[in-house]
Amino acid sequence: GMELARKTGFTQAHISNFINRKRGLKLRALDRMLKALGMTLYDLLDPRDLARHAAIPPVAAEEFVDVPVVEAAAASTPEIVREQVREMLKFRRPFLDRLRAAVAAGRKGWTRFIALQIEAAEAEAMWPGARARVTLLVDRHSISLAPYRPGRRNIYVVKRDSGLMVRYAESIDGSLVLQPRDPGFPAIVMSAASLADTVIGRVAQVSLKTA
Repeated sequence: GMELARKTGFTQAHISNFINRKRGLKLRALDRMLKALGMTLYDLLDPRDLARHAAIPPVAAEEFVDVPVVEAAAASTPEIVREQVREMLKFRRPFLDRLRAAVAAGRKGWTRFIALQIEAAEAEAMWPGARARVTLLVDRHSISLAPYRPGRRNIYVVKRDSGLMVRYAESIDGSLVLQPRDPGFPAIVMSAASLADTVIGRVAQVSLKTA
């Protein structure tokens, strides 16, 4: 107790009351205590909880990058944590590096790339004849609706009702217009008041599985 008091600058009585659970510590005082003990806040937490809730860390500069496959409910979560990940898919780093994007306001801290998998029945509107699950690489930094390539429409993942929808998306007269590739499906008009709250991201790559 005397040594801890010396290192932290607290009185010995203060330290004694804390050790004997007679008083707590404010955050700034706790920080001083942890530094004196050579510890961090993470040392006080259950490592299993840390692993379960930890954000997916940046990947080292290697040839491939792991992109998390997530459920629809996690698609609009800024940071993807391990418990939200179904599996990891590998994408070539040079390919991802070539995908330019003006980072949308408020999206800088988001996990940029995620993968979503949609069933064939849901994919029919955009990929007629799909017979199996479709995997989408989604760039969540790119939500501006500006054409990525001249003369080609962008495909976006957007939130609609309680789920997600994959469509061509354009802003027309202040509205967000969602159009399918298959003319047998209807176009949908939504409010475009806040793209950040509606658009999950631009579809950067599509993987169609054969049956």
